[in-house]
Amino acid sequence: MINRKISLLGGFAVGKTSLMRRFVHGVFDERYITTLGVKIDTKTVDLENGTVKLIIWDIEGADPADEEILLVNSRMRAYLQGTDGALLVADGTRPSTIEIARQVHEWFTVEYPGVPVALLLNKSDLVDQWQVEDGCLEGFEGILQCFTTSALSGENVERTFFHLAKALNKDIAPADGSS
Repeated sequence: MINRKISLLGGFAVGKTSLMRRFVHGVFDERYITTLGVKIDTKTVDLENGTVKLIIWDIEGADPADEEILLVNSRMRAYLQGTDGALLVADGTRPSTIEIARQVHEWFTVEYPGVPVALLLNKSDLVDQWQVEDGCLEGFEGILQCFTTSALSGENVERTFFHLAKALNKDIAPADGSS
C-alpha cells in the first residue's frame, strides 16, 4: 500500500472540513467549527491498480481580508510540504470564495508545479442561493476537473476524492502484479 497526501485548500467556511468528514466518516454535522491550523484524517481506498492510503490535510481557510497573509504564511508552506495532490474548494453560494480559490490556485501552481489539483464548487444543495455564473471559472488553468459537490447530501464527494486518488496513482503497478 502506498500513501498519498491530499491537501484541502480554499476560503474560509467553504466546507472543507465537512467534505473531509463526509468522505472519511460518511457523516455531516450542521455545527460550524472553524479549522485553526490543520486537521488530518486518513482513509484507505481500493483502486484498480492497488490500495492507497489517503492522508487528508484540511488546511485552515483564507478570509478575504487575510488572503495575502495566507499566501506567504510560513505555516501554510509547512502544511503543504509533501503534498501529492490538492482539492481546491469554493462555495457556490459565495462568489468571493471563487476569487479566493483562483488566487490560491495561482500561488499553489507556482509553488508546487506539477501537483494535480481538482476544483470543487461546494454547497450545491443550496440551489436557491447558488451564485455561480458563466465565466466565473476562467483562470483555473491546469485543473484536473471541476466538480459540483455537497457535503450535506454527499453529492460527488466520494467521486472527487477517488478521481484525484486515481490521478495520483495512474503510474503505479497493480498490487497483484498483473498489468
